[in-house]
Amino acid sequence: MPQYRDLLEQQCQQIDLQLSDEQYGQLLKYHALLVKWNKTFNLTAVRSPEEMISRHLIDSLSVLPYIDVERLIDVGSGPGLPGIPLAICRPDLPITLLDSNIKKSRFQFQAKAELGLANVEVIHERVEKYTPEVLFDGVISRAFASLQDMLHWTTHLCADEGIFLAMKGMYPVEEIELLPESINLRQSVRLNVPGTEGERHLLMLGRT
Repeated sequence: MPQYRDLLEQQCQQIDLQLSDEQYGQLLKYHALLVKWNKTFNLTAVRSPEEMISRHLIDSLSVLPYIDVERLIDVGSGPGLPGIPLAICRPDLPITLLDSNIKKSRFQFQAKAELGLANVEVIHERVEKYTPEVLFDGVISRAFASLQDMLHWTTHLCADEGIFLAMKGMYPVEEIELLPESINLRQSVRLNVPGTEGERHLLMLGRT
């Protein structure tokens, strides 16, 4: 839909993101799939197609400048967020989507097929049961309630030199104070997500 294209382009410009026509087309195709499937399968609590642009697509893409890894796993990916928007904009980066909810994994498989995302692998499995053949140097999530939970459930997926990328709302002072000695906060970035209210942060954590 033209109005969604205009909104997406406008908000991408606001976060200094330059995309090709093909990437805009893929993002809008993904958005249309999400709107369609959400009516039946309740993939996200966000109902408004306009809000999905800012709160899902742009929120996911706001971390793009900070993704400096060789292989990324998106844990608790839900309908593929942030993994699918990132995969569209970084076709060179292998991204694994991990979720234990069968409806959400089915949607991920459908989106991967319809968008032709050769760099995406979909894994339907509980995080504690998934044992990859090769560990990831980047673990990202926007779904975990706390940093402690994220680290507890995903440590076995991350290489020793790898990085944990936690997408959060407000800066989680108490959670950071409770980090184990084996983990340190490498960097914290306040994200600019146009069209949304409230703070957004990306926390980058690594082993000490």
